[in-house]
Amino acid sequence: MTRLQGQSALITGAARGIGFAFAETYANEGARVALADIDFARAEAAAHDINQAVPDAAIAVKIDVSDQASIDAAVATTVEHFGKIDILINNAAIFTAAPIAEIDRADYQRAFDINVGGTLFTMQAVAKHMIDRDAGGKIINMASQAGRRGEPLVAVYCATKAAVISLTQSAALNLIPHGINVNAIAPGVVDGEHWEGVDAFFAKYEDKPIGQKRREVADAVPFGRMGTAEDLTGMAVFLATDEARYIVAQTFHVDGGNWMN
Repeated sequence: MTRLQGQSALITGAARGIGFAFAETYANEGARVALADIDFARAEAAAHDINQAVPDAAIAVKIDVSDQASIDAAVATTVEHFGKIDILINNAAIFTAAPIAEIDRADYQRAFDINVGGTLFTMQAVAKHMIDRDAGGKIINMASQAGRRGEPLVAVYCATKAAVISLTQSAALNLIPHGINVNAIAPGVVDGEHWEGVDAFFAKYEDKPIGQKRREVADAVPFGRMGTAEDLTGMAVFLATDEARYIVAQTFHVDGGNWMN
């Protein structure tokens, strides 16, 4: 399958989890992929794994999405290596949780710098490149079901993902005259190693044994289980193809039925 043959993609937070699943799938679909991550060593190992199956399909790029110079350098490195960026996936993000009375300002600022500022300014840097090329492009932002509703212990994270949905809409309206489609994917609860940290938050604030929240969340999904990174790859591929050319400013829920538009 080569639905992305000849395309070049930059994916942030791609050293593991959802970002890596996107990168691996894109490579299998014929794209060349820059795996951008703050953990450069892990990104290198991930790119190596992809290249073992699809030779010369992937490179590792260092990025800190809270730092503009790092964003600019990552975009420049990707363009230097591939000659262009056709697709951007803004996947890098962090999770945080606390009751309203215990939210820490520094933690709040860090979450917004990475989840919102990282999305905005990486999108900006890649959009400038796409506009200069005058060949259009696809930008996919990773939102969340948490951006559609409040949650008692997750105010800051919910707010950052609501902002990502809003940014997606505004950027899409601004960039579509340049042939740049901007849309978002909103996963539900996705299993993976990050859930160790998420589970720890809820164990602390809801006084539950480790693992209980994970089981409760999985049981509540109408589909019958938590999602996997691979459950999201089909939408990520579709939104990057010409089949999605008339889709603008939308957020697609891939969540096993947790949220109904």
